[in-house]
Amino acid sequence: MLKPDIIARSNDAARARLASDYDALGEHLDRRGISIDAIKAKVATYGVAVPSWGVGTGGTRFARFPGPGEPRDIFDKLDDCGVIHQLTHATPSVSLHIPWDAQPAADLTSKAEEVGLGFDAMNSNTFQDQPDQPHSYKFGSLSHTDAATRQQAVDHNLACIELGRAIGSKALTIWVGDGSNFPGQTNFTRQFERYLDAACQIYAALPTDWTLLTEHKMYEPAFYSTVVQDWGSNLLIAQHLGEQAKCLVDLGHHAPNVNIEMIVARLTQFGKLGGFHFNDSKYGDDDLDTGSIDPYRLFLVFNELVEAEGTPGFSPMHMLDQSHNVTDPIESLMVSAMEVQRAYAQALLVDREALLGFQEDNDALMATSTLKQGFRTDVEPILAMARLTAGAAIDPVAAYRASGYRNTVAEIRPQSRGAGGGIV
Repeated sequence: MLKPDIIARSNDAARARLASDYDALGEHLDRRGISIDAIKAKVATYGVAVPSWGVGTGGTRFARFPGPGEPRDIFDKLDDCGVIHQLTHATPSVSLHIPWDAQPAADLTSKAEEVGLGFDAMNSNTFQDQPDQPHSYKFGSLSHTDAATRQQAVDHNLACIELGRAIGSKALTIWVGDGSNFPGQTNFTRQFERYLDAACQIYAALPTDWTLLTEHKMYEPAFYSTVVQDWGSNLLIAQHLGEQAKCLVDLGHHAPNVNIEMIVARLTQFGKLGGFHFNDSKYGDDDLDTGSIDPYRLFLVFNELVEAEGTPGFSPMHMLDQSHNVTDPIESLMVSAMEVQRAYAQALLVDREALLGFQEDNDALMATSTLKQGFRTDVEPILAMARLTAGAAIDPVAAYRASGYRNTVAEIRPQSRGAGGGIV
């Protein structure tokens, strides 16, 4: 964790300029009938979870280039995640991936308390073989033709639930790489039936106050067909399992040009939107920094979320899910968390009464212009003032670089060697 004086010194240099920018934006929003302080208050309460695996250097199918001071274990990861929240006040929880992060519950909760964080959804891993497992997932896990392999995958998910209960998590996210790479390799119907049967066993063990999140993905590592290939399949799973089962939307898990915001609206309409993995995409599941390619699409997703605020039972979970190959992971996660907050703030500025009127009048030009007015508003003073009020950094990246944190941990943590492909 960083010493408070580092943040204080960074803020002193920018405080006066921020006050001027905030007042100017406040006057502008007043003319639109919007209270800047009310928007700031809502933004200040918004948080997005960070993935434990996100603070390590990512990789591609071809190579991974480790960076200095990479975390050695979950406790180093929690230190890094704590720094992100300390500087941004936007990432209050961490999502663990098991077995990568498996440690005694008491040790995990103690470390989380030390760095001021809670735990978000648990993530199971049945897309990768572990050294001590008797059955391989090469040809699938929850949908494998072999009953013993399926049971191994089910048991792993049940273990994730038990650890999650002990550390205060309230959700389990399941993503499987099951599918096929050749036509005729598998029977689509039987494979999906096996998946549903295994998922039902996991769902039956779910605590009553938990949510089961299932995640769809168009391709990879199965390139011909994937068991949970699209949001329709995902919705079928959630409806089949029960009320506590909902769909998780990863922004990179769709074909190019798919209307993700409409998927969000559909899942919301039928009470099955469970949460998000925020990132960005140019070609496929690129896991790029959130808002780095298409910030307008991110805004349109949040437009649907703000539209649904206040709906009974509507409380989707929000998490970043990115792979950082050429940047400092801490910096990328901080910037991404702020981009998510930015999209939320912009969506809060949309004049919903006017928008509804234009929609009812079929005035396409004015409807889209109303959305763009919110998107084009520079809300940075709102975000920065919310951080300052919370004791975080006005400019988190500048404060982080001035702190020398990366160099400090690089002296403590041994340099990783280059390795083969993989996300961590």
